[in-house]
Amino acid sequence: MSPFVYIALGLVAGVAGGMFGIGGGTLLIPALVYLLGMTQHQAQGTTLAILVPPIGLLAALRYYYAGHVKLDIAAFICIGFFVGGLLGADIIQRVPDLVLKRAFGVFLLAISLRMIFTKA
Repeated sequence: MSPFVYIALGLVAGVAGGMFGIGGGTLLIPALVYLLGMTQHQAQGTTLAILVPPIGLLAALRYYYAGHVKLDIAAFICIGFFVGGLLGADIIQRVPDLVLKRAFGVFLLAISLRMIFTKA
């Protein structure tokens, strides 16, 4: 597949990330599975690898300059995410791909239903 396809996918995910704070889990993983034919494990691992460089830095700076970033909270969450990411990645390696794919779908559905039907 052409690198331009991957760049376009990254651009779409980047725009969505900048606009809605999403990208990796909600956009890239389904695209990697259904458009590019990756397994669920490969899609999740690839998406995590994308996060290694400071991908969200420019978007985060834009939010910061607008006064919409709580750095103290972000720092503490970052510490938990660092350790939790390792634990989660270790645990999930033993889960069959189909089970993981379905669990991911249920997770996205539950979140979307809550966001749609919860009052302000």
